[in-house]
Amino acid sequence: MSTAETEPVSNYRKISQDLPQHVQLVAVSKTHPPEVIQQVYDAGQRVFGENKVQELTEKVPKLPSDIQWHLIGHLQTNKVKYIAQFIDTIQSVDSEKILLEISRQAAKYNRTIKVYLQIKIAAEETKYGLTKQEAQQLFRQYMEGNYPNIEITGLMGMASFTDDTDQIKTEFNSLKEIFDEFSLMKQLQTLSMGMSGDYQMAIACGSNSVRVGSAIFGSRQYDL
Repeated sequence: MSTAETEPVSNYRKISQDLPQHVQLVAVSKTHPPEVIQQVYDAGQRVFGENKVQELTEKVPKLPSDIQWHLIGHLQTNKVKYIAQFIDTIQSVDSEKILLEISRQAAKYNRTIKVYLQIKIAAEETKYGLTKQEAQQLFRQYMEGNYPNIEITGLMGMASFTDDTDQIKTEFNSLKEIFDEFSLMKQLQTLSMGMSGDYQMAIACGSNSVRVGSAIFGSRQYDL
C-alpha cells in the first residue's frame, strides 16, 4: 500500500503551516466522506465545519469523539435538537428565535453551547445574517442573562462573492469594527471570516478563525 500523502492531507499541512499561530483553522468538510475527514484528522486537524445537520449527524458516529464540530450553515430551529448533545460551536446564529432554541436544547443536556452571531456584511440578498442593530440587541439581551445555556464567543460573516477585492476588504473591515465595538461590552474571542478564496485577506483585516473547505478537500464529493 502506498504511503504517499493524499491531496487533502498535503493541502492541509501547507495551509496550517502557513497560517499565523493565532488563527484557528476550521476545515470545512461538507460533502466529503468520513474516510477523507479521518485522513486530515490523522494529520493533526481537530476542528471541522459542516453546513447541513443531516450530513453532520451521519458523520459524527463514524469519526473520533474529540473532534470539535462547528455548524457553519443556516440552521433551522427544528434541527437544533439533533446536534445539541455534541456540537461545539454554532457559527450561524442569525435570529433570536434560533438563539432561544439553542439555549433550550442545550439545557436538556446540561450544556453550554458556544455560538457566533452571523452578521450580514455582503451585498448579496441571498446571504443570511443579522444587521449590526439586530446583533447589538441580541448581545445586550445575552449580557442580561436571557440565554443561560449559550455563550456568545464571536462573530461570523461572509463577504460578497466578487472579484472586487476592495469591496471584500471593506466588508471584512466593517465586521472587524463591529467585533471591536462589541468587545468593549464583553470581550469576544473569535472573529470568523475568510474562506478558501479570501482567507488571507480576511486575516489581514483581523480575522482569527478561517473556514477553509475546497482549498483543503478539493471540489465537493457528494450531495446529501
